[in-house]
Amino acid sequence: MARIAGVDLPRGKCVEIGLTYIYGIGRSTSQIILEKLDIDPTLKTDDLTEGQVAEIRRVIDSEYRVEGELRTQISMNIKRLMDLGAYRGLRHRRGLPARGQRTHTNARTRKGPRRAAVKKKGGAKKK
Repeated sequence: MARIAGVDLPRGKCVEIGLTYIYGIGRSTSQIILEKLDIDPTLKTDDLTEGQVAEIRRVIDSEYRVEGELRTQISMNIKRLMDLGAYRGLRHRRGLPARGQRTHTNARTRKGPRRAAVKKKGGAKKK
């Protein structure tokens, strides 16, 4: 089983798809890496040689920011926006969408489950 950037690549998948299990590498980046190293993208992860795995590991370590390092950079960018008091930072702090989406309806992913409406005790007083 190939282990790259602290992630075990899944067994029996194409290398192109297997590399996307690494945080920060998507399909296009995976294709670029494999093209640069002249590795067949349809090759299964089980069939990779140790040399090929080492080459992939070398390219990813030297040219891409992945996993923990990328997560740290993203969280620091968000923290910077919050500290500056930027609009996007305020939206992050309040847990609301930061990119202009509507919130009157929708936005449940960011806002979380609906809160139950508070009902007042008793009704209108009768004369």
